[in-house]
Amino acid sequence: MSAVPAQRVEMIPINRITVVNPRIRNKKVFKEIIGNIAEIGLKRPITVTRRAEAGGPSYDLVCGQGRLEAFKALGQKEVPALVVAANQEDCLVASLVENCARRQLRAIDLLQDIGGLKQRGYSVPEIARKTGLTGEYVYAVIRLLEKGEQRLLRAVESGQIPFSVALEIAEADGDGVQGALQNAYEANLLRGRKLLVAKRLVEARRHLGKGLKVHQSAKRSAPLSSEALVRAYQQDADRKKVLIRRAEAAKGRLVFIAEALRRLVADDAFIRMLGEESLSDLPAPIALRIRREAILS
Repeated sequence: MSAVPAQRVEMIPINRITVVNPRIRNKKVFKEIIGNIAEIGLKRPITVTRRAEAGGPSYDLVCGQGRLEAFKALGQKEVPALVVAANQEDCLVASLVENCARRQLRAIDLLQDIGGLKQRGYSVPEIARKTGLTGEYVYAVIRLLEKGEQRLLRAVESGQIPFSVALEIAEADGDGVQGALQNAYEANLLRGRKLLVAKRLVEARRHLGKGLKVHQSAKRSAPLSSEALVRAYQQDADRKKVLIRRAEAAKGRLVFIAEALRRLVADDAFIRMLGEESLSDLPAPIALRIRREAILS
């Protein structure tokens, strides 16, 4: 990749900036970025490169997507940007390299970054050289990606299993997966808790598949018409009427039971029989209800 020399900081219209390598942001982290910028301003400008167009200059984002989107969320029309001289390919690679160098790299980021370089024709050694990762690691990630092994890739990125073990599992057939785990155990790559986690991962992969389910956001409900609104209210009123009838029926049965018990405890023969059976006491709620019924009557 050619050098990307800095030129100067300018105020760039946000609507003229194109994000070359977009990615999904963590909502909590993004809110923190917005709050920080709103409170103390932008500490470090974003980096862009200029490209000439018929309708005026436009810009490709090199790095700073979170800061750019935070400025947009705060209602700003312009953002301070460090303008550099680079072609679109260099900007894309610079963005990918910066993302790969993050301390908390997520599996989705690795898929986008290394996968993006691979799709643009870079070889494994070239990707390793540009990202600072080992060739073995890059090769394993590309193979896992090609095989649709998102579950294994996430386990690698979270440190649950070594990438070499994940690759061996991905390349193995059904019976060979257990052999891969055995080889990892004998090579002291999976021991103790890591071995248990790997076994659970293999089971989940066998039952649920190689990929990870993506939860789509629920579709917004269509606005209710007046007829639908009246129908909803009527259904709710009907449900309440049913509940009221059930409550009244239950109340009637409770009143009957309380009255029956009140008359029984007034019967001396019944009280003697309870005493003989060592059942001279009533539960406090029942005794209170009987006394209340007696007072009301």
